[in-house]
Amino acid sequence: MNSRRPPKPNLPSKSKPSKLLAPMRYVSITSCHTPDWEKWWKNPEDVGLYQFMGKDNVPFHTEKIAMPTSYAEETIIDISLFREPNWDPDCCIYKVPKRLRNVKNAAYTPKLILIGPVHHNREEPEDMKIMETLKKRYFMKFFSRTKKIQEDFEKIVEEKKDKIRHCYAEEIPLPEGKNFVDMILLDSIFIIELFLRSDAKEEENDYILSKPWLKDGVRQDLILLENQVPFFILNELYQDFVTSTGYQASFLTLACKYFFNSEEKICDEKKVKHFTDLQRYFFRPPNQKPGDPIEHRHSATKLEMAGLIFQTQKGPEKKRSLLNVQIQKCNKLSKIFPCFNCSWLWRCIPCLKKIPYLKRMQTHLVVPHFVVDNKTEDLFRNLMALEQCHYPKEAYICNYILLLDFLINNKDDVELLVEEGIIVHSLGSNEAVAEMVNKLGHEIVEVNSYYHDVAEDLNSYYRNLWNQNMASLKTVYFRDVLRGTATVVGIIVLVVTIMNFLRPFVFKHI
Repeated sequence: MNSRRPPKPNLPSKSKPSKLLAPMRYVSITSCHTPDWEKWWKNPEDVGLYQFMGKDNVPFHTEKIAMPTSYAEETIIDISLFREPNWDPDCCIYKVPKRLRNVKNAAYTPKLILIGPVHHNREEPEDMKIMETLKKRYFMKFFSRTKKIQEDFEKIVEEKKDKIRHCYAEEIPLPEGKNFVDMILLDSIFIIELFLRSDAKEEENDYILSKPWLKDGVRQDLILLENQVPFFILNELYQDFVTSTGYQASFLTLACKYFFNSEEKICDEKKVKHFTDLQRYFFRPPNQKPGDPIEHRHSATKLEMAGLIFQTQKGPEKKRSLLNVQIQKCNKLSKIFPCFNCSWLWRCIPCLKKIPYLKRMQTHLVVPHFVVDNKTEDLFRNLMALEQCHYPKEAYICNYILLLDFLINNKDDVELLVEEGIIVHSLGSNEAVAEMVNKLGHEIVEVNSYYHDVAEDLNSYYRNLWNQNMASLKTVYFRDVLRGTATVVGIIVLVVTIMNFLRPFVFKHI
């Protein structure tokens, strides 16, 4: 059957009927929208014309639309409300992105003490109301230490209030006027007084310091990203206090003693933006230069099966060197002859590990000691949130956690790292550690990675044909000491049998 299109109408131009129909459609659409459509189209005295353009065909779709002037103000959109946020260079305190908060909301929420404006208007439970009263008592006690009056410190905050406001991200609602100054002053003086009492070892008579659970809980709240005041205003208020009392220690030293129980100067105090940032500076960045994000890595058990030796780093500052993950390659002889990789034999004869030369023939992954407890997850979540918001190109904490995430897939990987002394935990089970590490990496975006070279070396090591054969050999024949011993005995018996068979022919003249 032949199908033919109907003949085209004999019209001078296709655009003219369309231009006639379009205004009619506008009238009909208006009648569907409101029964008072005639007020729009039959009332020229009260109707204004607003012109807009379509995207696909500008000359054709440029039309004039009738609109009652009484509705004109309602339809005008204030474009200034939709401008992009103006990020100030001083901005350093953020609300945790919703995608990170949805993974574990409790990790970013203060439980005992509220500091700064983010949670300022939050409805407080009874125990937090007690802590707010306690803050005011600390505030009053502070002024008994100095000859200066409250107005002197208020003046400092008042002079710096614009700079303080710029430290908070635009999406954080801030109190206005004197309310803002009072909030910053109260929270700052509370923190300074707490640090002074902690430094003076006034634990017996202090409500917070005399209770270990409360002392630890307040310390945890003070490192949360959303629970911060700028470090510079704390330092300036403290310096004003020092001039009237002759106190010797710097505020950075007080902070380090409170958080890390150490007087070591971690960094230049001008670099520290707040206490979350101070916690980040505690961990020394890796020695490697950042490279591209890592796309594929192998788990710890797979690498160990391929002959890689896991080793923990030893030293007095292993906590600060947590991120210093390095790969120590084997000597030149093992590179030329990979068959000299005898890691499979170590399962049967562990004492071989004590021979220095054999040890140098193996490739080692050196991972610093990592202590995991019930506070570890909250700390790293806040450090990673800070890096995602403020240090996206220097996110070495995120890089470290994502490297661990690839090394640890399940409890077997954790068990291996625990046996090698790399991980020590108090979470109750290896499975809990694996779950914690895997969830830490959720919704984290990598721009680059400080462990790119390490990961490339690990991938290259695992892809080596000999190492893959070693992995199969260890899995089948050297999975444990008993199976490895049986394999060695079987090989010896086989060699002896072959020699006995060949003796009449080969050794008959001997």
